[in-house]
Order: sequence, then structure tokens, then C-alpha cells
Amino acid sequence: MATKIRLQRGGRKSYAFYRIVIADARAPRDGKFTEKIGTYNPNTNPATVDLNFERALYWVETGAQPTDTVRNILSREGVYLMKHLKGGVKKGAFDEATAQKKFDAWKADKQNGLNKIAEAEAKAKKDAAAKELAQEKKLNEEIAKKVAEKKAAAEAAKAEEEAAKAAEAAAAEAPAEEAAAEAPAEA
Repeated sequence: MATKIRLQRGGRKSYAFYRIVIADARAPRDGKFTEKIGTYNPNTNPATVDLNFERALYWVETGAQPTDTVRNILSREGVYLMKHLKGGVKKGAFDEATAQKKFDAWKADKQNGLNKIAEAEAKAKKDAAAKELAQEKKLNEEIAKKVAEKKAAAEAAKAEEEAAKAAEAAAAEAPAEEAAAEAPAEA
């Protein structure tokens, strides 16, 4: 029986969720499988992988052939590195403790790299938000300045209008006073 390690699709339309399964190569994609060894969710950033490491290592050492995507997933999780290190132990290149120490160092280094990427992404997001806020403040200040200028222009226009009305009223009163002053003189 040709055994494959492959993805079995689940989830809804446009939101795929996969199970990592051991299946006969002749079985349909979503059909019968021998064992489920994990899940893969490509919808999160970064993609979430939940893998039973020991069972995955067992099946890889047994000779199960992974598909390309599953091979990449297993490689990122360190299954192939552990298989390589166990091969070195069998050949006598180093002992089991050294192999485990190398694997743990690799895993820690990988985790540090992921943490740095996450920190850089968070910093970039924070900087972008600060820059956007500064641009918005600048735009709001410009708008406030324009509004203040319009208000000042409106107040000046209103003051001119009131001055013009006062002048008209004064001009209208002046002829009336002159007429009133002339009228008693004639009498």
C-alpha cells in the first residue's frame, strides 16, 4: 500500500481549513484515511499548524510520502530535521542528547526569528498609525484655520454692513434734522 501524508479539505466556501492525514494514495482527497496527525489553517497570519510531532515523525520514518505542501509544513515544524538528526544518531555521529540539544537550539532560533518579525510588523503598524494621526492633525489645523478666516471675513462683512446701515441712518437723519431746523426758521 502506497501511503501518503496529505491535506484533507474542510471548512466553508472561500475559507479552507485542512486536516493533515495519512491516507492510501488511491483514496479520494476527502475520503477514507488511516490517521489524522494534525490541522493546517492558512487563513490566519501566519498560518496556524497544529501537528502531532511524534506521529508525523513516525510516518515520515516509515516511508509515507508527503505532498509538496505537507512537506513544506513538516519541514517548517522540524520533522525532517529531527529525522536527519536521528539518522546521525543511528550512524554514531553523535548521541541522542546532542541531537535533542541541536533540535532545541534550532527551534529556539526559529521562534526568535518569528518574534522579531512580529515585533517589526507591530512597530511598522504603530508608526503608520502615528504618521496617519499626524497627517490628520495637520489637516484638521488647516481646516480650523480656513474656518477661522471665514468667520473673521463674515464678522468683518457684518461690521461693514452695520457701519453702512449706521451711515445710511445717519445720512437719513441729517436731512430730516436740516428740514426740521429750516422749518422753524421759516415760521
